[in-house]
Amino acid sequence: MSSLSVGYATRSLCAFLLCASVPLLGNAAGDSRLDRIITEQQLRVCVWPDYYGISWRNPRSGEMVGIDVDLARELGRDLGVEVQFVDSAFAQLFDDVLGDRCDVAMFAIGITPQRMEKLRFTTPHLASDIYAITTRSNRRIRNWDDIDQPGVVVAVAKGTLHEPVMQEKLRNATLVAPATPQAREQEVESGRADVFMTDFPFSRRMLDNTDWARLIAPTETYHITPYAWAVAPGDDVWHARLERFVAEIKHDGRLRVAAERHGLDPIVVE
Repeated sequence: MSSLSVGYATRSLCAFLLCASVPLLGNAAGDSRLDRIITEQQLRVCVWPDYYGISWRNPRSGEMVGIDVDLARELGRDLGVEVQFVDSAFAQLFDDVLGDRCDVAMFAIGITPQRMEKLRFTTPHLASDIYAITTRSNRRIRNWDDIDQPGVVVAVAKGTLHEPVMQEKLRNATLVAPATPQAREQEVESGRADVFMTDFPFSRRMLDNTDWARLIAPTETYHITPYAWAVAPGDDVWHARLERFVAEIKHDGRLRVAAERHGLDPIVVE
């Protein structure tokens, strides 16, 4: 994604960013989650361990890798506490964050109106358009314009931001929403679906780790979504500390370095 596209996304989603940063009536001084984190010397971070380049658990080593894993560790160092990663997923995001399973969800969470009704977001650090993955053998889908056609089956993972977006966008194709990303991929690999919709980081996983996947990129901006970290609403002190961290990593270059390490520099928002 070009810097022009990212700039366009940031401007066009200004309303999201303003809403995400509006202070909510929250805790009194001394009653913040931040105090508990410092006292207990532990920061609990929700991650989706299947998110390649973002928060991915290497199946061979078991090691967590990705830009948000790196940045979570940077945040832990800045706070002087240990980081505990808590497995989560988009389908259980609300339950995990609002149910106090973690202090912050750091797995490049797309800012959507539905999520903003329940969660509070930091300023975005990434932004991605939507991409399609089909098979090398699929003759029906050669370019982006072939997707929204009668008879074409489009898969999205249930609970991801792609589900409501494609429900709104598609006029002719049939949309299916398997319960997991793996099921979504199987629908395409088996031929039951023609394409599945994903983002820039996950498209890299498919191209890097399969021999059957083929990328279909939009010919122009399709639907860019800003990505950020999410917390439960009502704690102004904790949110402000996270906002300070986001500003610092953008200013001192840690965000750019982490993005380049994982091949995500094209979608960085600085």
